[in-house]
Amino acid sequence: MPARVYVVGRVEIEHGGGLLGEQQFPGRQGRLLFAYLVCHRQRPVTREELAEALWPDGLPGAWEAALHALISKLRSLLKGVGEPDSMSLTSAFGTYVLRTGNEVWIDREAAAEAIDESEGLLRAGDSRGAWAPSNVAAITARRPFLPGEEGEWIERERARLHGILVRALDCLAEIWTANGTPALALEAARETVDLEPFRETGYQRLIRLHIALGNRAEALRVYERCREVLAAELGTDPSEGTQALYLELLGAP
Repeated sequence: MPARVYVVGRVEIEHGGGLLGEQQFPGRQGRLLFAYLVCHRQRPVTREELAEALWPDGLPGAWEAALHALISKLRSLLKGVGEPDSMSLTSAFGTYVLRTGNEVWIDREAAAEAIDESEGLLRAGDSRGAWAPSNVAAITARRPFLPGEEGEWIERERARLHGILVRALDCLAEIWTANGTPALALEAARETVDLEPFRETGYQRLIRLHIALGNRAEALRVYERCREVLAAELGTDPSEGTQALYLELLGAP
């Protein structure tokens, strides 16, 4: 079985020989090191870059020796994963690269590919085909990335996953609307607004869904929430598109 790498949620590797769980990595920093290498596997990373990722609050006095020990332990661990050479940690000229075979599956990359696929299927009018990849992307992106850890690169990855989740929820709302399940679409649209309270397209979708369900009062509440959030946080009014929906509501019988 090709190896499956997880860095969103728990850090672990599934492979033909079993499961390489979090506790088998060389401690907390071993898990951080592996996650960083997975997230940056498209390019070589320097020792200094790895050290800053592992010790964001300041490098210890013997950081080079500590990093070398972690890399050696991780390299040995990866030798037992999957087929020969399916995953290896290589080094050259003071840089490191995590190399994986084409068959290796990585959760964060699979989520990005899935949401791209779903959006493409929706553009082609295939709402039924778009459901599965949207769901895959949403399930992965909901999981916490390295909970309890801090660092600029960790925040960037969390922001990336946040973006994937919002896109997946947008797709799911569109899919469920097209497939005649507006109640499910409403749940996805509500969550999108909660995640992105300054994005008006989320409010607009939520208003339209309430209108379709005959919930005029709820639609008005959504508009008021949008207006209040934009005024309080950004000092601006809703866009013409959002105001047009509001005027439509006021004119409704």
